[in-house]
Amino acid sequence: MTRKFLTTLLIIFLIASLSVFYSVINKTPSPLVLMTDFGVKDGAVAAMKGVALKLAPNLTIHDLTHEIPAYNVWEGAYRLQQTAQYWPLGTVFVCVVDPGVGTERKSIILKTKANHYYVGPDNGLFTLVAESEGIEEIREISAANRLPNSQNSYTFFGRDVFAFAGAKLASKGISFDEVGVQIPNDKLIMLEYPKPKFENGIISAGIPILDIQYGNVWTNIDVKNIEKLNLKVGDRILVKIFNENNLVYEGDMPYAHTFGDVKEGEVLSYMNSLMNLSFGINMGDFSKKFGVGSGNNWKVEIRKK
Repeated sequence: MTRKFLTTLLIIFLIASLSVFYSVINKTPSPLVLMTDFGVKDGAVAAMKGVALKLAPNLTIHDLTHEIPAYNVWEGAYRLQQTAQYWPLGTVFVCVVDPGVGTERKSIILKTKANHYYVGPDNGLFTLVAESEGIEEIREISAANRLPNSQNSYTFFGRDVFAFAGAKLASKGISFDEVGVQIPNDKLIMLEYPKPKFENGIISAGIPILDIQYGNVWTNIDVKNIEKLNLKVGDRILVKIFNENNLVYEGDMPYAHTFGDVKEGEVLSYMNSLMNLSFGINMGDFSKKFGVGSGNNWKVEIRKK
């Protein structure tokens, strides 16, 4: 055999090997992650997992949480954005916080520029991931991608539509183009919420969520906004917290690295794990002690003392 012939055989072998490799990769299921407000007291979550595994037994299914407060679309949006960034490319999130189930709201799959897929109702649940990851494309889930013989069921889309369509996509049973008709990106339902604003030495912002286990209060004031105050660890800040226009808390506190920087029982401000300004009490519950909640009606103002 000539050297040229052997080289040609080697090239053919490499091309064939690469073809097989990419074929295997393209058929490898993506992780399927479930988030709902169902709780785990009954069989709703198990039914969703059963539908997915019956369709594709080799899927890996994970739980983000099933403890979103009932009907609280905003908290679902926040928990999703809080977690999704740490999951691999191609992950499919099935998200069900759906007080409008069975109505005219659309059932969609959103593909982001971060190459994550979000399956669920178009009711604002995907507001924050759409903002943080960017919208690549949106498709409405077609009847062909609904659990067979479920067309007369109107109150359990988590099982009948979202888990089934999400499992088909994650298992490579369908491509994203086969999900259904495309929806213009600017038609996605987006929730309104207070965003950070700096003016006259004061930052005003929202309180999107609580660190529920410990009662810490998380704002959406990020590092860039903190830098506008020229705030350094050890400085003190003046804090006002409002529910609607009612002042709920007013006080000053140190800006610290962590809880141990203050004495037990003392208040502090710090940057949380998402690098947003937060308020807490060392070995205590700030939310409970001062009656502070979270959501679109809660706002905060801070300035350097």
